[in-house]
Amino acid sequence: MYEFDKIDIKIVNLLLEDGRMSASEISRRMADVSERSIRYRIDRMIKDKVIQVCAVISPEALGLTVKADVWLEVESDLILEVARKIAAFENVTYVACGIGQNDISIQIVAKDTAEIYYFVTEVIRKVPGVRKTTTSIVPIIIKDVYQWRVPEWIAKEITEGKTVI
Repeated sequence: MYEFDKIDIKIVNLLLEDGRMSASEISRRMADVSERSIRYRIDRMIKDKVIQVCAVISPEALGLTVKADVWLEVESDLILEVARKIAAFENVTYVACGIGQNDISIQIVAKDTAEIYYFVTEVIRKVPGVRKTTTSIVPIIIKDVYQWRVPEWIAKEITEGKTVI
């Protein structure tokens, strides 16, 4: 497992503000860490698959203004197979398997609610193994996954030398 320290956390949080921020700018903002050290740490975190730096497109910019969360109840021996099939659809932005009332959770994007309805009823529900779907239109997202930051309590524990699990 990757061993984070407070410098790594600061670097990650700065990259979350702007994934294109240069090592020299990060070094300038941190004041006490060299550009070379920043570059080395970023390269190491990417190599160890701790972080990835990528562009995140806004579906709205492409005319996909409607989002929906869909929960699927699936035959138990087909959960992973169904999840992989669902993940292959281009308008599916998120797929996760869960434990509890629903087996799979997905998010889809579309031009309008009619397109959401069609996709859920004529595509998702016809995937072999899908027993039931529950759909919720998502009009507002307050915080998306790419906006997540390293929690303060983790940063504090790392700074104090405590083990973070």
